[in-house]
Amino acid sequence: MKRRQLVRGALAAGLTTPALAALSGTRQSFAQALTRPVQAEVSELEAAAERFSYGYQGQAPTEVLAELVEYFDEKIPPLLDRPQSVTARMRLCRTAGQMAGMAAIVLGDLGERTEARGWFDIAARAAAESGDQQLHAWTLARKAMVPLNYRSPREAARLAEESRQIAGTTPTAASTLAAAVAARAYALSGHTDKARDALTDADRFMERISGEQRADTWLGHCEQKHHVHLSHALTALGETRRARESQDRALALSAPTSSMTRTLLLIDAAMCVHRDGDTEQACRQAAAALTNVSAHYRTGLTHTRAMELHRAIPAEHQAEPAARALRQLLAV
Repeated sequence: MKRRQLVRGALAAGLTTPALAALSGTRQSFAQALTRPVQAEVSELEAAAERFSYGYQGQAPTEVLAELVEYFDEKIPPLLDRPQSVTARMRLCRTAGQMAGMAAIVLGDLGERTEARGWFDIAARAAAESGDQQLHAWTLARKAMVPLNYRSPREAARLAEESRQIAGTTPTAASTLAAAVAARAYALSGHTDKARDALTDADRFMERISGEQRADTWLGHCEQKHHVHLSHALTALGETRRARESQDRALALSAPTSSMTRTLLLIDAAMCVHRDGDTEQACRQAAAALTNVSAHYRTGLTHTRAMELHRAIPAEHQAEPAARALRQLLAV
């Protein structure tokens, strides 16, 4: 504002020496903006996105979210407002899509569904502008996990199928994830044939992806993550033997710091015990899984998954001590 007033005031008197000096100052300021190392700053953002992609690493979800959103807010909008090459903008939009998507993942884990969907929408827009079809498909597959994890499997299936269309049939992390999420959604909504077909596709893709596509990050689709998805889908299908195999494999591949993932797998295992007829033991296992993890990880998704088990308990078992203890734990 001050520079604009200075230029206008100087020009009002004509192209005098002060006016030309003011114009020169404006030109130099803009030239400096053009020559700032945008590429270097984008590279720094890409490195930060890679660091965030490794997940919680033992941190509380709220701490990760705070850092992600602060980084996103302080770094990305100022860069988007600056002049840059087409290539730099595409890279920036791609990184913005990744960071927004990761913030949405944490919000979904915390049970903040509306906010998670909003961040996934931002991620999808940024991914689309970047031209990265696989990132766009990834954001939609991840977005599908919000209604999937909170009892809206039909909406999850719709989003997963949209993701599959964008990802195509090339084996990638996104196409594998989309097929796995579709399998879970169809299994939960009772479409067993579609669920099994999607599982077949997910397994086929998983066998063929390699390199960074198999990275153990939020953006990749490693063997551990694959078995986490299979665990949930197969548990919902009632295929408890295969589900246990995936649970055991996923737990063996999960780091001790992967508290949320390990808890979800243990709750899936408890649901398998219930499906096999031992409801009392299932309740004890689910309660143990929740009490053995810090309070940071007993809300949102883990609480919802444990509630699914509790709702599945027949009325005649609701008064049993183990069922009452689980209900009391979930009421806290």
